[in-house]
Amino acid sequence: MSSAQKLLVLVEDDEAFARTLKRSFERRDYTVVTAANHDELVTVLEVHRPAYAVVDLKLAGGASGLTCVQTLHAADPATTIVVLTGFASIATAVEAIKLGASHYLAKPSSTDDIEAAFGKVEGDPDMALSARPTSIKTLEWERIHETLADTGFNISEAARRLGMHRRTLARKLAKRQVT
Repeated sequence: MSSAQKLLVLVEDDEAFARTLKRSFERRDYTVVTAANHDELVTVLEVHRPAYAVVDLKLAGGASGLTCVQTLHAADPATTIVVLTGFASIATAVEAIKLGASHYLAKPSSTDDIEAAFGKVEGDPDMALSARPTSIKTLEWERIHETLADTGFNISEAARRLGMHRRTLARKLAKRQVT
């Protein structure tokens, strides 16, 4: 692939993560352009036509990466779009694919995982089905983490929204660190 064919746009609002992912892809000979939100993505698309895109599902201010997926697909349906999220759900996965994403990965995902997703545009009917149900503890932790992120990591407000005492939430957080 030439460098023009390996142009990647990264839509990520977490500057540290975006910088790390950008460096990792640049080491693999991708040319990486970043955008922190939908408006910046529109500006990038005025100048560039990326072959690949990595889009964070949940952007700052409650913005949805699904809008970015829709914009990328409208600009060039041939763009291979991978959605990354720390808040994976079946509903958002289905919507992302409907809007033009090629793949949907739950964080943490490595550069290897993302690059492998670029190569797997077609579905795999022979994919093994796993019967790994999510535990109640994992579901609880995911809900706590999502609420904490929504409240800007304000423990008192998160506890109120979760319907639990602040001290109870603090004890749960002490047992398992927020990442």
